[in-house]
Amino acid sequence: MTRSRRKTPISGYTTSESEKADKAEAHRRIRREVGEILRKDPETELLPHDRELSDPWDMDKDGKGRFDPQAFPELMRK
Repeated sequence: MTRSRRKTPISGYTTSESEKADKAEAHRRIRREVGEILRKDPETELLPHDRELSDPWDMDKDGKGRFDPQAFPELMRK
């Protein structure tokens, strides 16, 4: 895999490699809140939306964007 290259010139905006820890924390928070609501009232139909409990803009990376592969050839390496 030493010669593997990206096919699409898209990369994250920040230097963070992953949002894995942020996503795990957000999903843990969602499961905890939903569990508490269902323990209080198992017949409820109104559950919180994911965006009410976590904000994706607070995570390490702020999304992805295209870049010029000729200007940044090092970003094309995997």
